[in-house]
Amino acid sequence: MRRNISVIIIVVAAIAMMLIVGKHLARESRRGSDALSGAPAVGAAAPAFELTALDGKNMRLQDFRGKAVLLNFWATWCEPCKIEMPWFVELQKEYGPQGLQVIGVAMDDSGKSQIEKFAQQIGVNYPVLLGTESVGEAYGGVEGLPTTFYLDREGKVVARVIGLTGRDEIENNVKKGLNQGHVAQGPK
Repeated sequence: MRRNISVIIIVVAAIAMMLIVGKHLARESRRGSDALSGAPAVGAAAPAFELTALDGKNMRLQDFRGKAVLLNFWATWCEPCKIEMPWFVELQKEYGPQGLQVIGVAMDDSGKSQIEKFAQQIGVNYPVLLGTESVGEAYGGVEGLPTTFYLDREGKVVARVIGLTGRDEIENNVKKGLNQGHVAQGPK
């Protein structure tokens, strides 16, 4: 009887150890593949693009040089996107006068009218662009939504977040973008 209990304890301990090691290896594998995915690294220039906005005008990323950019890849079916988009609206109001520009890139296959209706329901106060596969690929494949890149005023990546994060972290990344890549002008 004691021997059976010892065997059970050893088996349970071995299973627990395999689960812990497996979880660690899976996490490391995701980190490694993320680094190799082709996404711009922190400190690198964000890939240039030109996309069509919901109003039909073409917009280029370089049009926002001199502003900190929160570049959010999202979709109408993405539940976490629905949580963070109202925060982006608030942050655009609060930090826009300081040089923040939020840009949404819709990556779903729904039509322009459905994306437009969704953006109106959320109260989006920033440009929404119709994403393309090539722009998604330039940003590492954008395999998970939402995916958000925070750019400084020179267009360099200061942070990248895949998935939903808290509003405080989003705001901290916005502040990084506003404070980096900007040389303060002294009195003339």
